Amino acid sequence: MPTSIGELLDSLTAPAELYEKLPNKAVRCFACGHRCLIREGKRGICQVRFNRGGELCAPRGYVAALQSDPVEKKPFYHVLPSATALTFGMLGCDFHCGYCQNWLTSQALRDPASDVSVNFIRKISPEEMVDYARKTKAALVVSSYNEPLIASEWAVEIFKEAKAAGLMCAYVSNGNNTPEALEYLAPYLSAYKIDLKCMSDKNYRKLGGVLQNILDGIKRAYDAGLWVEIVTLTIPGFNDSNEELWDTARYIAGVSKDIPWHVTAFHKEYKMTDPDNTDAKTLLRAAEIGREAGLKFVYAGNLPGQVGEYEDTICPECNFRLIKRRGYIIQEYRISGEGKCPQCGETIPGIWHTDPAQAVMNQPNAPLPVY
Repeated sequence: MPTSIGELLDSLTAPAELYEKLPNKAVRCFACGHRCLIREGKRGICQVRFNRGGELCAPRGYVAALQSDPVEKKPFYHVLPSATALTFGMLGCDFHCGYCQNWLTSQALRDPASDVSVNFIRKISPEEMVDYARKTKAALVVSSYNEPLIASEWAVEIFKEAKAAGLMCAYVSNGNNTPEALEYLAPYLSAYKIDLKCMSDKNYRKLGGVLQNILDGIKRAYDAGLWVEIVTLTIPGFNDSNEELWDTARYIAGVSKDIPWHVTAFHKEYKMTDPDNTDAKTLLRAAEIGREAGLKFVYAGNLPGQVGEYEDTICPECNFRLIKRRGYIIQEYRISGEGKCPQCGETIPGIWHTDPAQAVMNQPNAPLPVY
């Protein structure tokens, strides 16, 4: 019987696919942008992919979080509004963000304070996951909570079953992907939410990443034909200067002005307790910069009822309000089954209900545990 969280996690693994073998039983992992060189008996930066006898092992066969979420919580605002997303997560991450809201799971094997997450582990099969999706009437299966890239082989196992059952699949990720990982995932994914945490490489390195890897990851996902939405958690004193917000908005617009940009409110969490919580005024300033930079769809999140029209989807051609939201709740839905504005006929980019009646109004769309 495993006696530690590390031993338990190591027992819940299978041979990886996203890697190459190197001389002297070393391996090169392709799961994320770190592209770790992992020698025999060692772990990658994520801690959960490791080299056993010259073979890379990757997480498999469990979840550490499983919840029925509104798709708006991901946040996806242009993917089947009001739909339910069966969302699963595992343990570990390739970053170590000091403000992580899911640090109990993401920092497993890195921060001893997260060892309690061993109690969250539940063995599960892809078939059982699809059964849970049916029971919760989910339209999507989403990998989130920790970084999904580091367990992409397991996600693909689940997504194969989910797609066969007629479900859509999505990633909620830090965007630190690789060409190999995205090629591996793209046949199963429809939507990909990426955190663009800042536009300072120095600050990205404090979080455990490299800015250029994320910028490349965004463009790679967009060029692969996935529906991409981008989130920037707006943190006072860290990434909320006008200059940095302009740099962020301009980069996104340079990839595509159709990509929705969510600027969301920070609150004190984990190790980052010095900055003030983000106020509505800061979010509105960020959202206005996004609009001025030419982005067609800019949203301000985490402060329901305080950011006016920046919770809503507005037609970029005629300014007709297509979707009215308050938090995760859809109050009005007016996009046609062809994905067009009913007033001017403009095509609205996204993945929309083919029958607008499928969008449920004013439902108490709160996250619910599955177990």
